[in-house]
Amino acid sequence: MVEWIISSGLTGYEEAVEFMETRVAAIHAGTADEAIWLVEHPPLYTAGTSARAADLLQARFPVFETGRGGQYTYHGPGQRVVYVMLDLNRRGRDIRRFVAGLEAWVIAALAEFGVTGEIRKGRVGVWVPRPEKPPLPDGTPREDKIAAIGIKLRRWISFHGISINLEPDLSHYDGIVPCGISGHGVTSLVDLGLPVTMTDLDSALKATFPARFGLDEVRNIPSGGE
Repeated sequence: MVEWIISSGLTGYEEAVEFMETRVAAIHAGTADEAIWLVEHPPLYTAGTSARAADLLQARFPVFETGRGGQYTYHGPGQRVVYVMLDLNRRGRDIRRFVAGLEAWVIAALAEFGVTGEIRKGRVGVWVPRPEKPPLPDGTPREDKIAAIGIKLRRWISFHGISINLEPDLSHYDGIVPCGISGHGVTSLVDLGLPVTMTDLDSALKATFPARFGLDEVRNIPSGGE
């Protein structure tokens, strides 16, 4: 059984990490179910294990070092952060397959709104082609990132996870080189002209999750957490 937890308001980052670490320990001990936790954060930057100091251009918001994979990313209001606490001991100890499953899940959720999300070799996350924008100086077609993925495993139980841009302030990304990738930009569902609400996005994520992870039961936890 997987519990879906939706927290209202803005959740502090340190609070989120504490919750995830406690939940991961409980999952390992067999005293709690796996969980998907949906939150929004106040504006902040996080640095993954591959973050380069030069990619923090301006610390406009608090910066948190974290043990997840990846480089610098931004979290803030209008972005759905999906913390994924799943037991890979039961799902196969294959990290690449797991990350590919997360990408496929995001792509399926975006497709619910007619958005074609794509993956690129060597670039974890989900990208949206932007043919209406000028190409890069070398002629490469423009693409904007709409979702970032960075996970951490402890005893083969995952935490951290996914962030999907619904309607964040995209100028807040200007303080970093997002995920260490220059040239391409970032986008959101609203930036793409789609009047999607957070409730709509949550519904799409819930509807497309079981097909990617083979789950038969989902139990809802009311807004505000456990």
